[in-house]
Amino acid sequence: MSSHATLTRTVAEWIVHQSSTALPVEMDHHVRRMLLDHLAGVAASSVGEVSAAVGVHVARTYRGSTATAIGHGRTSALGAAVLNGTNGHGIESDEGYTPGSMHPTSVVFPAVFAVAQERGISGDRVLRAAAIGMELACRLADAGHPATRNRHFHNTPVAGVFGAAAAVSVLLGLDEDGVANALGLAGSHAGGVFEFLGGSAEVKRFHPGKAARDGITSADLAEAGLTGPTTILEGRDGYFAAFAGEEGTDWFADTVTRRLGEEWVLLRTYVKPYPCCRHLHGAIDAMLALRDEFDLDPESITSIEVGTFAIATRHAGRVLDTVLQGQLSLPFTVAVAALTGSVTLTDFSETARQDPRALALMDKVVVRLDEAADASYPKTGRPADVTVVTSDGARYQHRVEQPYGEPTNPMSDTDLEVKAYGLLEPVIGLAGAKTLVEACWNFDTLDFLDELDAAVRSAKPV
Repeated sequence: MSSHATLTRTVAEWIVHQSSTALPVEMDHHVRRMLLDHLAGVAASSVGEVSAAVGVHVARTYRGSTATAIGHGRTSALGAAVLNGTNGHGIESDEGYTPGSMHPTSVVFPAVFAVAQERGISGDRVLRAAAIGMELACRLADAGHPATRNRHFHNTPVAGVFGAAAAVSVLLGLDEDGVANALGLAGSHAGGVFEFLGGSAEVKRFHPGKAARDGITSADLAEAGLTGPTTILEGRDGYFAAFAGEEGTDWFADTVTRRLGEEWVLLRTYVKPYPCCRHLHGAIDAMLALRDEFDLDPESITSIEVGTFAIATRHAGRVLDTVLQGQLSLPFTVAVAALTGSVTLTDFSETARQDPRALALMDKVVVRLDEAADASYPKTGRPADVTVVTSDGARYQHRVEQPYGEPTNPMSDTDLEVKAYGLLEPVIGLAGAKTLVEACWNFDTLDFLDELDAAVRSAKPV
């Protein structure tokens, strides 16, 4: 038996204790930041094709009216979790936690909101449940990363389902045994593989929705009396054994429990300034810095070399048939940054992906492994080094250790609002965006979700 045989129980005990403890002021504010970032992305994504496809499935399968699926009206709690979770990850705008390479909001908030609406729960308890679930998801993802990713698993759903189960357990008021069983049940729902990268399959967007739904199911079944393995995290055939490998080599129990209840690792989540894979952001920042500092003319660029960590080098695709392929392409996004001086959602439209100038510049981008960057990721940074050569033979180089939005290179509340308005205004207008921004900062009820849903639906083309 492992010396950490009580890991699942330790986590369950913390969840129950934390559920009756007020969030520190700094943490309360941070969760509201995450809420604003999340809902802006959900609203912007809810008018897209993936959202429409999942909406058809939800309408067929999850009938009810107890929870709000933004942009789709009322449905069941499970249906709302599926749709809002999918849309939370739908345009690659969602925040994340670098040490675990995962996006906690797109899994946990949809699960929490759906159950809170269904059960009539509001106020601090909702934010507290969300914070607890996201904290656990980040710690679990970190404890097994990058071994989990190297085994081809997508950390957001595989670790996120535990966070969703934990958060919903808080809302349901489960005791330690109940929480341990909910986590045990969540282990059987963990899943999501990276094969979507090969053809940029849109199932990637669905992963958080699936995990949010399954987290609700796990907690609900535990409340109903179904048991799960209460050694799910540390067991010989448990989560870490299956998804990571050997303890002390591939995963680390201490990462889960270190200063648990004293320190919130959730405070170290990042905010994305660009709607694309976070692994690309360091190179984008470096390219933008070079463009601004040296007033580079894109027409004069003869080559762009990007050195970065190994996982980022896997995102060197040059096929741009879909939005997702563009959002996962380091050569394309760096070319766009060099060409336009920004990377925005419109840069991934079909027209933008076919822009001859962007395609010509993309062909000049070379991606290579940077050993120092690889040694830094994921524990201390997401480095990228960009070197630009121009037609006159001049060379310009810039290195970014941490992309903008990381806790050591943070995005201010003001810039976060600017990002949110940029996502919201095209969908619900300035007045609607202002209402949502204020509702997030002053959160005490979920009543605004129906208002947001109505605003999105009224803006959708008939």
